[in-house]
Amino acid sequence: MIAFDLQCAKGHLFEGWFQDRHAFEGQLSESMVTCPVCGDNTISRLPSAFAIKSSGPAPEPGPSPEAVARLGRKIASFVDQNFEDVGCDFAKEALKIHYGAAAPRNIRGVSTTEEEKTLKEEGVHFFKFPTRTDSSGES
Repeated sequence: MIAFDLQCAKGHLFEGWFQDRHAFEGQLSESMVTCPVCGDNTISRLPSAFAIKSSGPAPEPGPSPEAVARLGRKIASFVDQNFEDVGCDFAKEALKIHYGAAAPRNIRGVSTTEEEKTLKEEGVHFFKFPTRTDSSGES
């Protein structure tokens, strides 16, 4: 299918859809193309405005898997060195800190789904960081 911008002799602009250019010319020669506004069959085809979509510049490649793994190790190392490991008491300690019963500090540990739900309900902000496993299999 092809769309043509058309105009009648009275100046009305409209669009017509045809199977191809030959179909348009055939229908035009048989006076089958008429203006939808006034019914005039003296029709001319106008130059159509068109755009060619380019793919644009190639997107920048993302980081390599090695770079992502390196960044993950740096983050894990930072957390290990700068956050106190409270183990399974994470939720309990986070609530104590939140309510002022314990000194504010950076903590890390593990919690259950139910404990995480409680923390969220209490307004405690935390970030779940996946447990890392070294290539040696140690976690």
